[in-house]
Amino acid sequence: MNVPLLDLVAQYRAIKDEVLPAIQAVIESQQFVMGPAVPRLEAAVARLAGATHGIACASGTDALLLPLKALDLGPGDEVITTPFTFFATAGTIHNAGGTPVFVDIEPDTFNIDPAAVEAAITPRTRAIVPVHLYGQMAAMERLGAIGRARDLPIIEDAAQAIGARRSIDGQWRMAGELGRAAGFSFFPSKNLGAWGDGGMMVTSDAALAERLRTLRLHGGAKQYHHDEVGTNSRLDTLQAAVLLAKLPHLGSWSAKRREHAAFYTRALADLPAVRPPVVDAANEHIFHQYTVRVERRDELYAHLKSQGIGSAIYYPVPLHLQPCFSHLGYRPGRLPESERASGEVLSLPVYPELTRGQLDCVIETIRGFYR
Repeated sequence: MNVPLLDLVAQYRAIKDEVLPAIQAVIESQQFVMGPAVPRLEAAVARLAGATHGIACASGTDALLLPLKALDLGPGDEVITTPFTFFATAGTIHNAGGTPVFVDIEPDTFNIDPAAVEAAITPRTRAIVPVHLYGQMAAMERLGAIGRARDLPIIEDAAQAIGARRSIDGQWRMAGELGRAAGFSFFPSKNLGAWGDGGMMVTSDAALAERLRTLRLHGGAKQYHHDEVGTNSRLDTLQAAVLLAKLPHLGSWSAKRREHAAFYTRALADLPAVRPPVVDAANEHIFHQYTVRVERRDELYAHLKSQGIGSAIYYPVPLHLQPCFSHLGYRPGRLPESERASGEVLSLPVYPELTRGQLDCVIETIRGFYR
């Protein structure tokens, strides 16, 4: 049986009668750039994230880059983050003018270790960028306390975590709610994916929101008048229309992902070679990825592929060991939990449209490999 890592065609078939009319309406309006669907999406995502302002942009990468540029980083300014993440997290720090400082992760959640963050702060530290990896929020209450004590802004990398939430002091707090700003990605593979690229910044800081709107339009709030050098990072109206049509389904899709994750975890519980993901008791995980730690990872990956089952390694080389960051001086062994995770993790299909037969096939193929 074929089980792809992700099946966007199955999703399309389920919602095409909602998405296609939305696309057609944009075509008939001919308002392709910053049309009326864009501010509607900005307001809807801001509400979902518990923030006051949403600022759409061209990609999830730009949704991190522009808030970092708003910090006015200069040579020697440090930004603490995790090395166990997609490249954009650290790449945007570099491109905003700062120096990424990598600290290790918690071995259970794969998220940044707040104790390691605190230990890494120096007089040059300007910000903290935690990642809500795989759809599970980092310990924002601890990170927030560290940031407030030292007047360090937190920029949330929520690219994989739209709709995720965490219970803090008895209240649900959303991914995107607790940082000075947060960035979401609408890359097609995300839980809320566009039919192209796109991103969204959210913040409850009115002054920052205004500056982000300016930065995404070449640094000018008024056409042909530029207060600073920004960039062109606009979300086109077609993508906003697609996302608005999809947004009402996001909660049920994420619930289905949690259901599939629970099925996998139960079915793999007695297999010593496979360690299912740990969900922090304070979190409601949206399972952008269902990521296990496994023995003989590369062999299992190849075996699944040979049987028509999709899987992926997120991420095989931690960022502190990437050649482009070699000048920072990190060496193997410096961040052991991140390095260990990179050698053991494997993500399995968890998209909402999976059938019970496909789930059973994945489980039986994994069990067969270890037999």
